[in-house]
Amino acid sequence: MSDLNKYSKVITQDPSQPASQAMLYAVGLSEDDMSKAQVGIVSTGFEGNPCNMHLNVLAHQVKKGVVDAGLVGLIFHTIGVSDGISNGTEGMKYSLVSRDIIADSIETVVQAQFYDAVVPVVGCDKNMPAAIMAMGRLNRPGLMVYGGSIRPGKWKGKDLNIVSAFEAYGAKLANAISDEDFQGIIKHSIPGPGACGGMYTANTMSSAIEALGMSMPFSSSNPAESPDKKTETLSVGAAIKNLMEHNILPKQIMTKKAFENAISIVMILGGSTNAVLHLIAMAKSVDVPITLDDFQRISDKTPFIADLKPSGQYLMEDLHHVGGVPAVLKEMLQRGYLHGDCLTVTGKSIGENLESVKSLSDHQKIIVPFETPIKAKGHLQILYGNLAPDGAVAKITGKEGEVFEGPARIYEDEFEAIRGIGEEVQKGEVIVIRYSGPKGAPGMPEMLKPTGAVMGAGLGKEVALITDGRFSGGSHGFVVGHISPEAQEGGPLAFVQNGDIICIDAINNKLELKISDDEMMRRKAAWKQPAYKATKGVLKKYINSVATASEGCVTDE
Repeated sequence: MSDLNKYSKVITQDPSQPASQAMLYAVGLSEDDMSKAQVGIVSTGFEGNPCNMHLNVLAHQVKKGVVDAGLVGLIFHTIGVSDGISNGTEGMKYSLVSRDIIADSIETVVQAQFYDAVVPVVGCDKNMPAAIMAMGRLNRPGLMVYGGSIRPGKWKGKDLNIVSAFEAYGAKLANAISDEDFQGIIKHSIPGPGACGGMYTANTMSSAIEALGMSMPFSSSNPAESPDKKTETLSVGAAIKNLMEHNILPKQIMTKKAFENAISIVMILGGSTNAVLHLIAMAKSVDVPITLDDFQRISDKTPFIADLKPSGQYLMEDLHHVGGVPAVLKEMLQRGYLHGDCLTVTGKSIGENLESVKSLSDHQKIIVPFETPIKAKGHLQILYGNLAPDGAVAKITGKEGEVFEGPARIYEDEFEAIRGIGEEVQKGEVIVIRYSGPKGAPGMPEMLKPTGAVMGAGLGKEVALITDGRFSGGSHGFVVGHISPEAQEGGPLAFVQNGDIICIDAINNKLELKISDDEMMRRKAAWKQPAYKATKGVLKKYINSVATASEGCVTDE
């Protein structure tokens, strides 16, 4: 097996590395193992988050499959941040930061330990793009295992999910819910392990990565606690060995056409705005040029057809029961929305993988017909204008309308906004949350708590919300994020004043502040940059290194 252990043999076969070999004997390797290829299995498992709480178990199942395939499997760990727990707090500033820490740590361990291949076992929003970014940089055989999504919660006969808890808070602010129901929803929204069940960021990224070709078929839709997920993990050993034997590398899989497949399924399924940041960053790891304009190009020709939460009715587990993501991909291929010749981690093309896949179940209602889409074009729209010279990302499903114009209601961070929603925000206003970008917050936090409060207060169709921060995949309503340049760096969002008229036009893809160019220049000249909010530690490092949102917020350029 010397052809498979081209990295690990540096430490296992070189007689001048006796200490390295002694260390490996100490962890339980045998003399026979020293000639086998080594697979690093990285778990993002930790006890403090339902998305990740089961991943260590899955990692051991992956290891069993790897060992059964005649390879050495060695588990290591990296960090995670629970978005569901940190949303609406100062902790959310660390969420996007964690993506790059995770990618850096995977790259560091695999390089330092000389693993011949890598299998990340991941479960939450930032784990997944981080894993792909690391695999792209390493360019060694590898595939990603998704931990799967959660079962729906139940309260008084109604299905619940994480967003139910956020929106219950908005209902409480509006005195529209009893204390019993408020507590009941909180206690029953999340019944066990798995990532948030709707088409939020975790399921968006798992679906995109399966379409990209970097995870096994059905990985994105197999539920966390299902027998299918266990079968999948045990099959990874044979799959990774096949990749090693044929020297199939991430850069061969993650091509421009493969990224177009990933973007296309995000549009089809109504996925999270975070996919824009993450797919750009993932593409940079393999030197593939993906820009905001690629998202708009694909959005213009791709319908939104999935009735999935947050804007729809169903959860990922429901999609699993009618054929899963592969059934959707098969439909896309047949309709000309997928490049079928792209290579995948099975060693086959995505088209070949889909040949044996059953079509979507008859009479299912989760994926509506292409002929009668929820929205004829994609729900993600890239907006430009005098408020977003470098672009912004709008999530417009069509249910909110496509044009919104109203006076600005300004908040300097999300905490001010949360206090203001339900107290002073009026129907027809555009809520502006600024100084929340990658450098300004820092860390570009998600705005799920403000959008949840808006929806829960019954203002979802009555107000819009724009920000240089991010949105959770669970956010819905008339929302625009990722405004670039950000306010902290002198972007025009910094110059908006209360009462200014803002127009959000998702038909003509414009985000405009209704003031003259001369007035904009006068305000810019009078503006003084505020001090950065972090002066030490990881947030300070992030401020020093992070790129703009339109460039994927990468930190390695």
